Amino acid sequence: MTGNSQSTSLQQNQTLQQRLNPQQVLLGRYLEMSGAELEENIRNALEENPALVESSPEQDPASAGTDDSFDETAEQLQAADFTNEEETPFYRPDSGRTFSDAAAFEPVVTSDENMISRLERQLGMRSLSETDRLIADYIIGSLDSNGYLTRGYRELADDISISMGLDISVAEVRRVAAVVRELDPPGIGAIDLRDCLLLQLRRMNPSPVQQVAVDIVADNFDLFSKMHFTRLQSRLGVDDTLFHSALDLIKSLNPKPGSLLEGSGAFDRSHAITPDFSVSVDSGDKLHISLLNNHPDLAIDETFDISRIPEPADSDTPRSRQAYTFLKSRHDDAAAFIRTLRMRADTLMTVMKAIAAWQHRFFITEDPADLRPMRLADIHKLTGLDPSVISRATSGKYVLTGQSLLPLKTFFNVPRKDTQTLTSVKIMQALKKIIEGEDKHHPLSDRSLATMLEQQGFPTARRTVAKYREEMGIPVARLRKQQ
Repeated sequence: MTGNSQSTSLQQNQTLQQRLNPQQVLLGRYLEMSGAELEENIRNALEENPALVESSPEQDPASAGTDDSFDETAEQLQAADFTNEEETPFYRPDSGRTFSDAAAFEPVVTSDENMISRLERQLGMRSLSETDRLIADYIIGSLDSNGYLTRGYRELADDISISMGLDISVAEVRRVAAVVRELDPPGIGAIDLRDCLLLQLRRMNPSPVQQVAVDIVADNFDLFSKMHFTRLQSRLGVDDTLFHSALDLIKSLNPKPGSLLEGSGAFDRSHAITPDFSVSVDSGDKLHISLLNNHPDLAIDETFDISRIPEPADSDTPRSRQAYTFLKSRHDDAAAFIRTLRMRADTLMTVMKAIAAWQHRFFITEDPADLRPMRLADIHKLTGLDPSVISRATSGKYVLTGQSLLPLKTFFNVPRKDTQTLTSVKIMQALKKIIEGEDKHHPLSDRSLATMLEQQGFPTARRTVAKYREEMGIPVARLRKQQ
């Protein structure tokens, strides 16, 4: 008997996979926030969750009135809502104002709408499923102040899956991100400058100038960014008029579309640089570190204290069980929010204390020469925190010292291999001084800058000079040249 033989087998494999719980994801997100961003987030949480309230100190019994009588009429209670006659509505009989007075007043509309709310308002006019709307809201909340999406689709899919308890794929995030990228103004949701410019160009009506501009940004962005215009025009094979018209079109685009959506309120305040820490020195050279929190203390409203509410039995009505579920979910959300804020504060203080201990001499003298070489690994050894946590805790954070306001990233200077006494800060200071004193009509090349640094006792490779120059935002020699 001949034939194909078939066999089946069952194998069991054990794998170890590490996943972040929702609390860790939330903490990581809050660590990245600046003080102003956190303040705005807390205001939103207070509005959305009725179980979350601002905690206030107990009322002083001595300041309380001793007369417990209550004899105010309903009219008097309503009148008490208005602090003066001007605020009393004209329709109340005790206002002293007439309809003609009311007609003289025009309504004043103020807008405190920020980028997120404006984009969400546009989303409301699109037909999206509930899941797609959740993904879109998460993507919009991940945009930076310029309107760019700086996180990858894989990261977003993982975070959404964990925080919302949904099984979200990368393809779903990419599909919904495409919807966000169609919102106004054009360029919102871009992953980088090139992508931002392309989004704007492709929303324009087709024309020869528009097509050349697209070709420049899509296929020749490197030459364009380096201003190699002669080579760029030769590669495109177009005449001067068309080429320069395309350049002018590109230059007219907005590299920061998110700035067009900034409101006059909380979102604008998040752009102001405010210190997150303060470090002061006493007469004994002892450092005193403070976390500058501007947000209110939070607590859980007594109405949502589930410890006072018995858990419903199976015999209770569905409405009773639903009410208990609502109270418990709001209570748990508020408790998790408060716990995350405390963990954020503890983590920030732990990192700042470690930085201050490592850079103790600098905080006393505030002389850049006293900055010690420091890496994330050094703070990891002092705190035991993961380097990624330390990076999030220092990103966008500032410390107020006796003489200046400094970003925490200033203190991270990787020591050079050839010497432990030189730091990148010292080399960049010397490099900046050389460039400031150069002949503006004949600026120095990176190789010449490296030579001059070596003459000053800072042996540095040309590629390292280029790296430091770019970190300081100083362009190459041909772009520094003045006519």
